[in-house]
Amino acid sequence: MSSRSFDAEYMERTIKRFGFGTVKGSSTRGHTGATVEMIRLIRAGHPGGFTIDGPKGPRYVAKMGAVLVAQKSGQPILPFTIATHKCWELQKTWDHTCIPKPFSRARVVIGPPISVPAGRDENLLARKQEELQQSLDHLERQGKEWRAAVS
Repeated sequence: MSSRSFDAEYMERTIKRFGFGTVKGSSTRGHTGATVEMIRLIRAGHPGGFTIDGPKGPRYVAKMGAVLVAQKSGQPILPFTIATHKCWELQKTWDHTCIPKPFSRARVVIGPPISVPAGRDENLLARKQEELQQSLDHLERQGKEWRAAVS
């Protein structure tokens, strides 16, 4: 899933160069149609992914979108983070986007899948969102530890 913002066009071009497509929408614009389309594509066997902290943050705080898509598609969430050894950090963006420097090392840290059963239990969804948040916090700490160890 990719934002409808002008900035997202660069990321969309990169994603397309690797042979993937995008669904346009975010929590603030076009989220319903994009979510329905993403669920449809995942059910059809296509991989899906998106940044979980939304277009306005706060940074590293998981929103409900991934949980709802997992529930409706029947596919688990696979939480992960990417830690880079050296990067340029954009200070004037809400998320401090990190652009890896050429020849910098990177590590993908993957957590266990999180399954979200079908149903209408709001408490279960909240617990799954918290489970996702805890997993991502743990993965982010692992990435920071790796970055410190290779520096």
